[in-house]
Formats: sequence, C-alpha cells, structure tokens
Amino acid sequence: MEEKVVAVILVGGPTEGTTFRPLSFNTQKPLFPIAGHPMIHHQISACKTIPNLVQIFLIGLYEERDFALYVSSISNELKVPVRYLKEDKPHGSAGGLYHFRDLIMEDDPSHIFLLNFDVCCSFPLANMLDAHRRYGGMGTLLVIKVSAESANLFGELVADSDTKELLHYTEKPETFVSDLINCGIYVFTPEIFSAIQGVFANREDKGSLRRLSNYESFQSATRALPADFVRLDQDILSPLAGKKQLYTYETLDFWEQIKTPGMSLKCSGLYLAQFQQSSSHILASGDGSKHATIVGDVYIHPSAKVHSTSKIGPNVSISANVRIGPGVRLVNCIILDDVEIQENALVTHAIIGWKSSVGRWSRVQADGDYNSKLGVTILGESVTVEDEVVVINCIVLPNKVLNVSMQEEIIL
Repeated sequence: MEEKVVAVILVGGPTEGTTFRPLSFNTQKPLFPIAGHPMIHHQISACKTIPNLVQIFLIGLYEERDFALYVSSISNELKVPVRYLKEDKPHGSAGGLYHFRDLIMEDDPSHIFLLNFDVCCSFPLANMLDAHRRYGGMGTLLVIKVSAESANLFGELVADSDTKELLHYTEKPETFVSDLINCGIYVFTPEIFSAIQGVFANREDKGSLRRLSNYESFQSATRALPADFVRLDQDILSPLAGKKQLYTYETLDFWEQIKTPGMSLKCSGLYLAQFQQSSSHILASGDGSKHATIVGDVYIHPSAKVHSTSKIGPNVSISANVRIGPGVRLVNCIILDDVEIQENALVTHAIIGWKSSVGRWSRVQADGDYNSKLGVTILGESVTVEDEVVVINCIVLPNKVLNVSMQEEIIL
C-alpha cells in the first residue's frame, strides 16, 4: 500500500502584496509571472515530482474567482487536482492549515507538504521526503546557510550536526543565533494537527487561569492574538524544538524570498538557469540570422514577435503578445503581456508592465541592485515612454506618459 502525500501552498492575501506594488495592483502576487510562469507555478510543478502526490491545495484570502482560471488550467496541464480554499479571515500559517484539516485529510495522506508561495528555490521535495521518513519525526524543515549579516531577516535555527534534529528556533532574532535559516518549506505527518490543537488548548487553559481585573484583561486582550490564529514559527516550531519531533534538511542550492519586484527579477534568472538543466527545450535560441541573437538564458512566449536584428539576454523573460522592434537590446528584464518595445531601444535591469510601450532610441535601465528600492526600474501597467527618453532607477505607477528623461524617482 503506497503512502499518499498532499501538498498545501499558502498564497497569502491582497493586503500582503503591498511591498510588491505597483505590480500587484492588477494581478495577484502569486500569479505574477516569473521566468514565463506564475510565481506559484514553480511550487506546483515541483510538487508534481513528489511520489504518490494525490492533491494540491492553495490556501489564501483572495477571492476564488481570482484563481479559478489558473487552477483549472494547471490541474489539466499537470494531471493533478489543484484546489483553491479561501479563508474567511487570517488564521496564521498553522491556523490556516488547521482550519481546512478535514479537506486536507480526506484522502488520508501519510504526509503533508506545506510551502510558502513567495520563496524561490530548486524545491528538493522528493529528497526532503526521503530524509523526513528516515528521521521519523513529526516534521522536517528545509533550511539553508546564509551570510551572518542577513540571517536575522529570517527564522534562525540550531540543528544537531549529526542527527539533524531541530534544537532551537527563533523568528527574526535581535542578536545572532545561527547562519542556518528556515526556507518556509516543510513536510509533516498528520500529527501536526494535534500539535496545533495543543496550542489552542494551552491558550484556553491560560485564559481560564487568569481571572484578571478589568483593566488587565483589557490590556492582555488587545495584545493577544485571535483565538484561532496560530503561527507556524512562533507557536509550533519554537516550542517543539529540542523535543525530537522536528528535523532539518539542508539545501545547498539557491534560495530567495520574493518580497519585492526587484527580487522577482533576480528569481526569474535563477529559474531560467534551472530550466537549462531541467527543461532546456522551453528556452529560446537564436544566432541573429533568422531569429534574434540570444545570449544566456531567455524565455520567449510563442505569441511574442521578436525582430531578428534584436539582441536578447541574459536573464530575459518575454510574455504573451509582446512586440520587439529592430535593433532592440534587452538585458536582465521581465517584459509582461502586450508590451511594445520600438526600434533601437535598450531595456536593462527592469520590469516593463502590461500594455506599456518604450519608444525609439529610449532607454529604461537601473543599476541592478536587487535589494535597494530603486535598484530595478519598474514600469506599472500602460506606461508610455516616448522616443529618446532615458529612465534610470525609477518606479512608475500605471497609466503614465514619460516625455522627459528622469532618474532616481518614484512617479506617482
């Protein structure tokens, strides 16, 4: 009897995409295209590699209609049922899982993967499952070593170097704990639901012990989380560390968190490079005779029209119905649907929003620092850059016409 596996991807909600503006104004962040596919497509297709996977659930606060089209097309494409489950309110990363426990358990799976939608990595899920079975614990976390300077932006952890047991876990600590961080990808046995249930019970016990004065109870109630809100990191991982229940699996590959539009451009490059290994047939090629000259890893949607005298790459992703004119040079950029880039224009370190146009001999560029706010130039939807205009290190909100050159500006 084969053990069944289900996967759950947490997709968040509309309030969480604010750092992703202006690109999240008209598309839900999980559906924003990276390397030619929606952000969550990379997680979903990675889940397809898990042996005995029976179902994938997406849990979030977006309206169901926002995901309906994508969910039906990806279910057909991958031949795995994908279902979107809408939360009525925020329940936290563990609370959302618990809220839908009956649906998640309906196929009686022996293991449940839990993934955050906004991480980018090579998703070694099958290997992680093997390790998890060897450890025999309740859960296994994917972890990675990062620089000591950046570790405190994430959940830092200490693991036993031999057994890989999670010994200590702290979310975004103020002092340095470890250069090992949590990647936001987990595999659990169904015991996870008992652990979450335990958090609820523990809170109720504490609540009934405290018969506080009115003022005190008001104070603690304003600080307290909603009763059915449970966070995976602070409420589950920290208390269970060191109890032989949680283990770690370290990836030596790439890992990034996609908080900002700039990071989505960096991750597009990482995924394109991964396609080179896994599915090189979807990458473009050309030497400038019949087709454009292609340098490095480039994705071009079949419906895009790219002039043979243009030069594209490295790290370029071109979406549907894009028109690229003669002599255009594109480097390190994402070009979204229905964009037109006219002759001899240059686009580098930039994201060009849907239905925008870049005029002849214009330049849209940035210095390519993925971590700084203006390190990647971003044009929102339907922005027009007129002929011979230079735009450097700027963020431009939708429906603007730029007829003069600008630098280091946010155009509202």
